[in-house]
Amino acid sequence: MDTGEPAGALVAAAGGDKRAALLRQITEEGGFAFAASAEKAAAGDLRAAEAAREMAWEQLHSGPWREVEPAWRDAYALACLHVASIRAGDDRRAALRALDMGLIMGGDLLRAELEAAIARVPAYRNGDSNGDGNGDTGIDAERWMEGLSRNTDLADVGKNYVCNEWRQDLITFSQFLERMWSPDCSANLTYLAQHPLFDQIKELREDIVVPDYCYAGGGELQALNAWFGPDGTVTPLHHDPHHNLFAQVLGRKYIRLYNASISEDLYPHMETMLSNTSQVDLDNIDVKEFPRTEGLEFMDCILEEGDLLYIPPKWWHYVRSLSISFSVSFWWRTPTLPSEGS
Repeated sequence: MDTGEPAGALVAAAGGDKRAALLRQITEEGGFAFAASAEKAAAGDLRAAEAAREMAWEQLHSGPWREVEPAWRDAYALACLHVASIRAGDDRRAALRALDMGLIMGGDLLRAELEAAIARVPAYRNGDSNGDGNGDTGIDAERWMEGLSRNTDLADVGKNYVCNEWRQDLITFSQFLERMWSPDCSANLTYLAQHPLFDQIKELREDIVVPDYCYAGGGELQALNAWFGPDGTVTPLHHDPHHNLFAQVLGRKYIRLYNASISEDLYPHMETMLSNTSQVDLDNIDVKEFPRTEGLEFMDCILEEGDLLYIPPKWWHYVRSLSISFSVSFWWRTPTLPSEGS
């Protein structure tokens, strides 16, 4: 149907409607000050934009993450868009950081606008070099370093996500590298685990080719995640709902697999949040507490750089890095999942 309006105008109108509806919802939830600041920010007031972002940030940290109202996550994304829009002209790095934070901590309502805004901000560079003249390698490496250096990530800290000392820190990529190379790294393991790095940094996604296996049987890609960390990081024994192709890009990893048919013998946690994770610590198995684990058959391997491992849905797997390691996981689903044990 031809409305007589340019496509760009329709998109802008739709975006304006979403923002207006969001501000009404925030106002209904008591966020009068945020709504007032957001309106001033939309008119180019940087102080108001920063104030709105700070107000939304406080709401995101007002309690457990799962209890944060979704509208406040969207409000934080909106404030980040305002800050970036004002900053883009004179401080591109600050603008990109604001947009990154909006993608990481914001909701889904304005995600497309955040991604489009990132594409519009000119690339930040320390110089105007176009590479060393030896092909695209230098340009590709520069693009990766540029994207990574401006990114801020939620990093896992601790042995693994079921230990009492585990936490998540919001740090820049340069801070992550400093921790990884520090002398006390083993005492304060920091890990980018199951991280949507390629959603946050679109220029890095362009260098990732999804294997054709993921489309077999009418397959549809569900998630593309990065795993980056030092020697000794552990993902405890668990299972996932999708087909998984695990690609080892850098370093080495040990992986152990158990068939989905023996799930009960691996003592899954009873809590809903951890029901896909085993109570058994494979680094220190307590046979008295978990007697059915003794003698269970498993498969294991060491993944080297360039290796690709297929992990079927619901199959239990444990992963330990044997060096500094970078991996990419491709999750996909097919119309019909295989039965357990097949």
